[in-house]
Amino acid sequence: MDITVKGKNMDVGDALRGHAEDYIEAGVTKYFENAIDANIVFSKENHSFVADITVHPGPRGLVVQSRGEGGDAYGAFDGALGRIAKQIRRYKRRLNDHHKGHNDEVHAAQQYILQPEPEEEASENVQPVIIAEMPTTISTLSVSEAVMRMDLAHAPVMMFRNASGGVLNVVYRREDGNIGWIDPVDSK
Repeated sequence: MDITVKGKNMDVGDALRGHAEDYIEAGVTKYFENAIDANIVFSKENHSFVADITVHPGPRGLVVQSRGEGGDAYGAFDGALGRIAKQIRRYKRRLNDHHKGHNDEVHAAQQYILQPEPEEEASENVQPVIIAEMPTTISTLSVSEAVMRMDLAHAPVMMFRNASGGVLNVVYRREDGNIGWIDPVDSK
């Protein structure tokens, strides 16, 4: 597993880097032997330390994120790692159960990131500029699995190909906290 440990406006010493690498390796590989990578970012906000962890535990596009705060960097990391381990442990069995019986079909798509318009220059004639264009994959999932992946990644929306019909679907988190599901109807 490729592990990256960084500090945002702070220096991450060798002891903290070693602690983070050892514990994230042990915590993730306990459930996912072939984990892809983990990114750990330490920062200081006000009077506390913050650790943000992002883990790609498998090749199916699954992303797990966590954030921890504490009086020191070690406490912040340990809190975030505990949340990551809990999420991975909770969803490991569900991931295995959902993938039994159907192939893990993946489709290619293009993802774009648009530059937001500056507020002082916002007018109807200005078009947003594409600042990043990245290939991405659209997995074939059940609705519950798409919701699970959206929750693990702390993402507001997830597009997927529905395993039951093969049609592109979207699940999203509504403002009231509930989950919305867009399942287009064939209008032939």
